[in-house]
Amino acid sequence: MKDHPPADDLFSLVINEQTCEQVLNLAVPLATKSLWIATADLKDLHVAGAGKKYIPFIGVLAGLVRDGVDIRLIHAKEPGPRFRKDFDRYPELIESERFERLLCPRMHMKCVIVDGKLAYIGSANLTGAGMGAKSPQRRNFEAGFITRDPNTISELMDFLDSLWIGDRCIKCQRRDVCPEPVC
Repeated sequence: MKDHPPADDLFSLVINEQTCEQVLNLAVPLATKSLWIATADLKDLHVAGAGKKYIPFIGVLAGLVRDGVDIRLIHAKEPGPRFRKDFDRYPELIESERFERLLCPRMHMKCVIVDGKLAYIGSANLTGAGMGAKSPQRRNFEAGFITRDPNTISELMDFLDSLWIGDRCIKCQRRDVCPEPVC
């Protein structure tokens, strides 16, 4: 198993707990400008913090916002009460213009883009079971790729940006269940 996001490889396979290690523990904290996350499901995921203590991933995001990182989070449904409780502990996410969140009931894509230079694309939702942050007996079987390929990342960002600004909203046939239509 690798101990850092791929530096030279344009594409690197990540499987199961490697997703948490490579994406959440190593790549996400490296963000200095922007972090874009797309997921279908969103739960109160916890990641390794200082020492052996685990912290809410939403706390990692709050720290990035405090450090000046712009974050976009797009997900398919409202997260549960435990996530909401963790979220409410970080007022900078509620008050800051650096943290934007969008609900889209058609979102099924799972990706994380760090500074437009590194991207994870795979099957894992932003949950403990999906990202491999749970014990081996409780995690999902997941696979994905981390890439540094600028063309792939640019195309992915263009696609996400078009969703973000509502290019697909007008013709969407799920507007009746969309809690926050962009247009």
